[in-house]
Amino acid sequence: MSSPELAKPPGPCCFEGVKHSGTPIGREDSIGGIPTYISEPAGGFKPGGKIILYFADIYGPLFINSKLIQDYFASQGFDREGWKMKNLENAKKIVPGWVEQVRNTYGEDAKYSAVGYCFGAPFTLNYAATEWLSAAAIAHPAYLNEDHFQNLKKPLLLSLAETDHTFPTESRRRAVDILSENKSTYHVQLFSGVSHGFAVRADTKVENSRWVKEESSRGIVAWFDRFSK
Repeated sequence: MSSPELAKPPGPCCFEGVKHSGTPIGREDSIGGIPTYISEPAGGFKPGGKIILYFADIYGPLFINSKLIQDYFASQGFDREGWKMKNLENAKKIVPGWVEQVRNTYGEDAKYSAVGYCFGAPFTLNYAATEWLSAAAIAHPAYLNEDHFQNLKKPLLLSLAETDHTFPTESRRRAVDILSENKSTYHVQLFSGVSHGFAVRADTKVENSRWVKEESSRGIVAWFDRFSK
């Protein structure tokens, strides 16, 4: 029997939002044959350092909004690796090899965390069921079922909108119930006045939307810092 669905596939809301302005400071490269955005902290990556695997929403990690978020993570002391996918099935095929190559590149001693936005959430939680990840975070997720939460082994931050048709209230409550029943280590950011996509494609001209987007990123960095000592 298949696991009950909690977060639905991406819908029309996943294609809405505002394109941000700014100058990315990272670089585009290829890791394992996959177009990858790499943003490193000042001074570059040091052996045993902290890495964030960035699993993007449907716009991909090379979208300007995603690049700027990744640059912010890097400015807080993390290296981040972004990846680009055409569709879910293709992503399922290419992600394992990409992650393996990232780990080969940066070493087994690095402290790896993973964040997934929308489309990227299931990949993040799949790796949060392994032993080598330090911590995980998801924001306005899609494509999740109960097993993603039942199988969790690592600390999880959920950055969520009060109104999200992809991850509705009843699904959010069920996910939290599973985490609580399993005595998982988790934290929920629940923001009012925003909807699906807030952490990536917010209208930064609106004060609440801008604050929520920034607070989501700050919370994710603090969560990863806590478990990447």
